[in-house]
Amino acid sequence: MAHVSDFLLPSDLQRISNLQVLARQVVEGFTTGLHRSPHKGTSVEFKQHRQYVPGDEIRRIDWRVFARSDRYYIREYEEETNLRATIILDRSGSMDYGGGPGKVSKYEYATRLAACLSYLMLQQSDGVGLVTFDTKIRRYIPVRSRVSHLKVIIDELQSGKPGAETELGTVFHDLVPKLHRRGLLVVISDCFGEVSSFLKALAHFRHAHHEILIFQIWDRDELEFPFRGWTQFDCLERDGVKHLLDPALLREAYLENLRVFRDDLTKGCRRHKVDLVPFCTDEPYANALAAYLSRRLARG
Repeated sequence: MAHVSDFLLPSDLQRISNLQVLARQVVEGFTTGLHRSPHKGTSVEFKQHRQYVPGDEIRRIDWRVFARSDRYYIREYEEETNLRATIILDRSGSMDYGGGPGKVSKYEYATRLAACLSYLMLQQSDGVGLVTFDTKIRRYIPVRSRVSHLKVIIDELQSGKPGAETELGTVFHDLVPKLHRRGLLVVISDCFGEVSSFLKALAHFRHAHHEILIFQIWDRDELEFPFRGWTQFDCLERDGVKHLLDPALLREAYLENLRVFRDDLTKGCRRHKVDLVPFCTDEPYANALAAYLSRRLARG
């Protein structure tokens, strides 16, 4: 059985608790325009039925259920949250890169970041859901604001494994109809793929009035290409594809392609008013998240 401690160390939880007031201020900024009146009054949505127990208010009995079952059930509701956030987590093969002994893979880092965000939002009574994908959507967990919902999310984070290749643009276009209510979409991915297709998908999300935040996960090796001597490179998205190469012959072309990829993605995200935030697996995710929240709050 998965538990929050499987992903978040006590020091992480302490770091997160220090983020809560800061994150709350940022969250209120996120809500602007997402709801007609996010902080006025109390609106509720149906959560579940439970069996009546002495002491419950009679007016809360669902008489239609009673007519069908001859038993008393109470309708329970939950307050609509200020923020509805869906974390979209990349499980494609490239996320399995780990870079060496003693280092976490990009996917492990991403799952801990997802757990951290989920915990933070639920502690603030905001709603959070989770989508995992590789070649297609693998799991869709709708937004809920109950603290107990964290276990559902962490169970999925623990059981999921990086899979095959993906094309982000196609998967995201398929996801749009599932997100019936506008909110905050937090994409956690290395964003590898065709940039133009990815940007078109972001435009689709923006047309549906979603706020979008991308945490792009990098390994230091991918940014600096530090390899020396003949090296075997394995394709993580296609089984059995391996190449034995001299990195010296590739380094200059690789770094130039990387620069073009990052520039195109950064400019496209800026054009669509999407925050693109790089995270590197050699930096503690709680520190990186705190730094981002501070920057966002400072710019208003």
